[in-house]
Amino acid sequence: MTDRKFILSCGSTVDMPYSYCQSRDIPVVFYTYVVDGKEYVDDMLRDPDALPGFYRMLDAGALPHTSQVNTQTYIDFFDQLLEKGDVLHIAFGSGLSASAANALSAMEIAAAKHPDRTLKVVDSLAASSGHGLFVDMLADMRDDGATLEEAYQWAEAHKLNINHQFFSTDLTHLRRNGRVSGPAAMLGTLLGICPIMHLNAEGRIIAYDKVRGKNNAVKETLRVMVERAENGTEYSGKCFISHSDSLETALKLREMILQTFPNLQDVRVYDIGTIIASHTGRGTVALFFYGKDRGEFVGES
Repeated sequence: MTDRKFILSCGSTVDMPYSYCQSRDIPVVFYTYVVDGKEYVDDMLRDPDALPGFYRMLDAGALPHTSQVNTQTYIDFFDQLLEKGDVLHIAFGSGLSASAANALSAMEIAAAKHPDRTLKVVDSLAASSGHGLFVDMLADMRDDGATLEEAYQWAEAHKLNINHQFFSTDLTHLRRNGRVSGPAAMLGTLLGICPIMHLNAEGRIIAYDKVRGKNNAVKETLRVMVERAENGTEYSGKCFISHSDSLETALKLREMILQTFPNLQDVRVYDIGTIIASHTGRGTVALFFYGKDRGEFVGES
C-alpha cells in the first residue's frame, strides 16, 4: 500500500456503519430526518438503539421526512477537508435527492477558496449500500496508490456498473407515504406480492416486475445477478446486501449467492439506514454488485 494521494469522502447514505468509514479514513457528511417536528441525524449505527428506536416510531405511525444536505453544509464540510488535502467526494445519487446538485454548487465555492487544492464531486447515481459499494471500491483504488484524477475518471466511467436490485415484502410504509395506493397495498399484502425493482441509468427507482412471496423475490433477485454480474457465475468482485429490518431474508439471499458464485469470498450484509428506511419502511432487501451497465437493463419497460 502506498501513501494516500487524496481524501475520499461520502454521505451517510452509504448505509454502512460509521465504524467502517472511520476504519477506512473516509469523512462523512451526515443527512437528517424529521419526525413530528424534531430533527434527527442519520446515526450510521453509532448508537445501538437509534435504528430500533426509528422502527418503534414507524410502528407508532410516524412518517419521517428526510432533508437534503444544503449547499452551506457542503461548503463547511469541504472547507475542513481542503485544509488537509485534495478531495474526491462521492455524492448520493441525483435520481433520489437534490443533494448532489448542492454538492456540485458547493464545490465551485469551496474550490475557489482553496486554489492550491483540487476538489472533485461525483454524482454516484447510487443509493444505500450500492453507494457504499462504489465508495468501497474507490477506497481500494485510493489505498492502492491511485491519484485523485485516476479515481475520478474511473468513477465517472464505471458508476453505472454498480447494479442495484431490490424488492419489498412489506407494503405498509409505502402505502402510508403514498408511494403505493391503499387498495394496491392491501391486495398486495393479502396475496404476498413483492415488487421487484432496480435503479436505472438516471438513478431512479423502477418497479419492473412483481412476484408472489419472498422466496420467489429472492430467487428472481439472484437470477438477475447471474445474468448481469461481471463474468456471470464466475464473478469474483464485491457484493453487498442491505435490508430494512429483514435480516433473515437478507441472510437467505446471501447464502444462495455464495452457493451460486463460487469465486466470491464474502457477501457483506448491512442495515439500511434511517434516511433510506424513511422511504422504504420495513421489508426491503437490496443487492449490489459490479456488472453490466444499468443503461442496458432489459427488464425496464
